[in-house]
Amino acid sequence: MRDPKPLTDIQTLRRRARTKLENGPVTENYAADRDAVLKALNEALATEIVCWLRYKRHFFMAKGIHAEVAASEFLEHANTEAVHADELAARIVQLGGEPDFSPDTLTARSHAEYVAGNSLREMLEENLVAERIAIDSYRELSRYLGDDDPTTRTLIERILATEEEHADDMVNLLDGLRN
Repeated sequence: MRDPKPLTDIQTLRRRARTKLENGPVTENYAADRDAVLKALNEALATEIVCWLRYKRHFFMAKGIHAEVAASEFLEHANTEAVHADELAARIVQLGGEPDFSPDTLTARSHAEYVAGNSLREMLEENLVAERIAIDSYRELSRYLGDDDPTTRTLIERILATEEEHADDMVNLLDGLRN
């Protein structure tokens, strides 16, 4: 077992806290590449917005015998994606960045695609694909952040858990169409 790294003494903590106050919560020992983290968070923000848009469309366009249940799920997921977008934007600002809400580049920055889907089955499949993309993206980002930015990693892991639930919901709704 390795020896634990000694904790910083109180005087050093106090001295460091007084430097670069304009950086807010980003202190001297922030270990992540802030530019890379901000880029990744803005890509995640774009992904959440695109997913929100797709779920909202699907909520309004769902038709068929199973439409009521699926539409309800689409609306719930849309609302959750909007909350995720807000959380990501807030973290971007905390890190001294600017959240990119530009519609001109939204789909280019999003990991997930915006695919309308014509039938309820296509809508469910496209939402499942998008959730699976988000899951892989968030897992990778969590590993990348590691211990260098535990606050962002915790946010990403919480969003990841929700995206896994969303994927499970889509699978269950697709199974309902098969039966």
